[in-house]
Amino acid sequence: MPEYCVTGGTGFIAAYLVKDLLEKGHTVRTTVRNPEDGEKVGFLRELSGAKERLKILKADLLLEGSFDEALMGVDGVFHTASPVLVSYDDNIQATLIDPCIKGALNVLKSCVKANVKRVVLTSSCSSIRYRDDVQQISPLNESHWSDPEYCKRYNLWYAYAKTLAEREAWKIAKESGMDLVVVNPSFVVGPLLAPQPTSTLFLILSIVKGLKGDYPNTTVGFVHIDDVIAAHLLAMEEPKASGRLVCSSSVAHWSQIIQMLRAKYPSYPYENKSSNQEGDNNPHSMDTTKITQLGFPPFKTLEQMFDDCIKSFQDKGFL
Repeated sequence: MPEYCVTGGTGFIAAYLVKDLLEKGHTVRTTVRNPEDGEKVGFLRELSGAKERLKILKADLLLEGSFDEALMGVDGVFHTASPVLVSYDDNIQATLIDPCIKGALNVLKSCVKANVKRVVLTSSCSSIRYRDDVQQISPLNESHWSDPEYCKRYNLWYAYAKTLAEREAWKIAKESGMDLVVVNPSFVVGPLLAPQPTSTLFLILSIVKGLKGDYPNTTVGFVHIDDVIAAHLLAMEEPKASGRLVCSSSVAHWSQIIQMLRAKYPSYPYENKSSNQEGDNNPHSMDTTKITQLGFPPFKTLEQMFDDCIKSFQDKGFL
């Protein structure tokens, strides 16, 4: 049974990956910034199988070599650690761009040193869909890349960082002969596993509770967390998996999501006006032929992912 390392274990995708791998009987290592922070990390120690087979190790995306120890001797690495949707403060370089790009470089350099058999990198559909000709070339597939100049023009810094980080990852893989597979999920939705909602789920919660003042003016693909986890496992375990894998269900504007939720859960004070942000609301569709041909089942629907999400907020007392 292979032993795996999952970087950034408290993240939404990472935590579910750790849970799933433990349930399947794997020994798992995961890295966090501070393993002693019980409030953030405690829930991972409670997972089924964690006492016997989970090691939580300290590593920092910005410190070169800090992943060496965690990766030595593992069979595969899931690099999911990356800041997501941070509030757009003045120091975007330090809070978002550096951890994303330098983090990918540092982790992959450690993978090369440790001679890891296969590395699965969590990228994003954000590194695919931001370009001037998006409507002409849609449906978008693995051959398409976001244009960093477009991202800069519209202050789409998350997409900018993800695009550059993924480009760098492919460069290292090519130079070192690493077996790298990249999963490109769209906006991930589903039930909460951690005690507090992480950034993507917090965005949904604040839209439903009317906390932000507006909802994003974005047309974006959405995907259920279960499908994202299944795609990562397929990327790691299927010998035929290679290159990039688009992982996305339906594309919708946030206004459509709110309409859908309002019809089903009418008692919440939803946001009712759209932000005036531009550059992010282009209608498009994502082509998932490649992952489907590897035997991936049909993606879960918008209704399923948002129902699971809202129910978990209710169960945990956030709604």
